[in-house]
Amino acid sequence: MKVGFIGLGIMGLPMATNIAKKFELVGYDVVKKETPFPFASSIEEVVTTCDVVVSMVPKNEHVKSVYSEVVKYVKKGQIFIEMSTISPSVSTEIAHQIEALGADMLDCPVVKSQPAAISGTLGIYVGGKEEVFIKVKDILSCMGCNIIRMGDHGAGLVMKILHNSLVGQIQNGVNEIMSIGSKLGINLNDLVTAISYGGGQNFYMDGKAKNIIANEYKTAFSVQNMHKDAHLALDLLNENNLSYPGITNTARVYDEAMEQGLGKEDFSATFKVVNKE
Repeated sequence: MKVGFIGLGIMGLPMATNIAKKFELVGYDVVKKETPFPFASSIEEVVTTCDVVVSMVPKNEHVKSVYSEVVKYVKKGQIFIEMSTISPSVSTEIAHQIEALGADMLDCPVVKSQPAAISGTLGIYVGGKEEVFIKVKDILSCMGCNIIRMGDHGAGLVMKILHNSLVGQIQNGVNEIMSIGSKLGINLNDLVTAISYGGGQNFYMDGKAKNIIANEYKTAFSVQNMHKDAHLALDLLNENNLSYPGITNTARVYDEAMEQGLGKEDFSATFKVVNKE
């Protein structure tokens, strides 16, 4: 089985590299990269020579652009694994186009950041046919150790959006509590320790409090990426006539962060927004 990988960015390159340890693989990106596997000359080369094609690009518009090329060369029986974080409705529409050509597509967005991409320990949420998922599970297992099928087309992306919405809201809560504590004279190191004694302990306070206290925001997951996901969540609610204040507030905070030029900083830098710096 030959695998193609389109999109060799911060996440895509290590993901592709891990697949290449077990499968024959060719990769492609709009920017030429030094890779430990063959680099294709075009999307056409990837699609026409591979049995399974994985894609990992930033936004809706990039996925649409990639698949506007892909559909020209699709072969019956091929499987496409689309791992970008995009709108479920966009992904589902593309999946139906692929199926009409006799192939199959799964939406397989990932959670965790670049270190997990490098170590092959990503979480992967899968949407699409179960029988197709079973066929490519060994490929997905090269990239992640926690893989769960959530349902039909788009379900993986719905789950990814829900996950990141919760992350954004937790970080907002951490930001607010640390801001209030500092304004009321609580030592922030003591605050973090005190929180750890009770049910308020959480991954993001444990992992991001030091950044906030030191005012150093080395990027693991950027403000601009969370801003994108916050608006995907808003779009999802709007498409389904739903309204939830936590998700709306998260989007507002990230809008402010982008307006303040924090886009490339770690998403914990939203503390500056909440703290009114």
